[in-house]
Amino acid sequence: MRQQQTLLNPISCTGVGLHTGKPVTLTLRPAPTDTGVVFVNRNGHAGAMLAASVDHLVPTELCTAISGNGFQVKTIEHVLAALAGLSVDNVFVDIDAAEAPVMDGSSAPFVRLIQSAGVKAQNRRRAFLKITRPLEIVDGSRRIRIEPSSTPRITYTIQYDHPMIRTQTYTYDHSTHAFATEIAEARTFGFLQEVEALWARGLGRGGNLENTVVLSQEGILNESGLRFSDEFVRHKVLDLIGDFSLLGLPFIGHLIADRSGHALHTRLVKQILDHPECWVLLNADQTISQPEFSPSLSSSQRPATAVALQAS
Repeated sequence: MRQQQTLLNPISCTGVGLHTGKPVTLTLRPAPTDTGVVFVNRNGHAGAMLAASVDHLVPTELCTAISGNGFQVKTIEHVLAALAGLSVDNVFVDIDAAEAPVMDGSSAPFVRLIQSAGVKAQNRRRAFLKITRPLEIVDGSRRIRIEPSSTPRITYTIQYDHPMIRTQTYTYDHSTHAFATEIAEARTFGFLQEVEALWARGLGRGGNLENTVVLSQEGILNESGLRFSDEFVRHKVLDLIGDFSLLGLPFIGHLIADRSGHALHTRLVKQILDHPECWVLLNADQTISQPEFSPSLSSSQRPATAVALQAS
């Protein structure tokens, strides 16, 4: 267990949205304890705030998006993964467009931003959601499950009928070092025929070989090659870390995903919050068991209530 953490200093980057192709500036700023990750609309200096929560999730294609308080921001999973992977709990994310910048298609540029800004401990303990009973989502051949575990762990399997992928499985045990060295560099990927179809529909306008691994029928089009031989499944782990940060708290459990994706990731987040009998909240001093919660509380209220109880 540890203290909550935020940034030492604000820091910014600029880029383009993967789907809109529009320029965007994103700034990460320190935030007080118990803030969580909050996006701030800086388009026209509007200043509306939107918490990165599954309660604000909206359906979208090929990315993760949240909406509320008069604005929407999508393709947030890579910056969320960097924050979660480096254990940054409280941060304001200022953004002046409707989509986060794709950068190089991975979380590595955001990791470097966070490392440049610095991370500092705050005077409040970090609560953790510990899984005590398994939960699972199944959709045909696709599934995602979370089981009790003594540490945060992810095992992800993907399967594609392509000579450079076939079946890949990766197991990730969480630490900030492991995230930065094993996961953050893995880039988003797509198949050439699918990329061309996206362009025809007005999506993927910011995608190119500088920020996406593009697979032809025989191989990849990127002259620089792959960063890892199993970069594809590592990127799926990255996406899952970002999507699961919408839980609002770091988890202790074993996530097992088989040919999953954004939709199943977030469906499991919702299922966890809807089944408080399957988890407890922990901090360094105590365990808070579920009888202290009212079943009528919404999913967003349950973790917040536990944090307040621990702080008292």
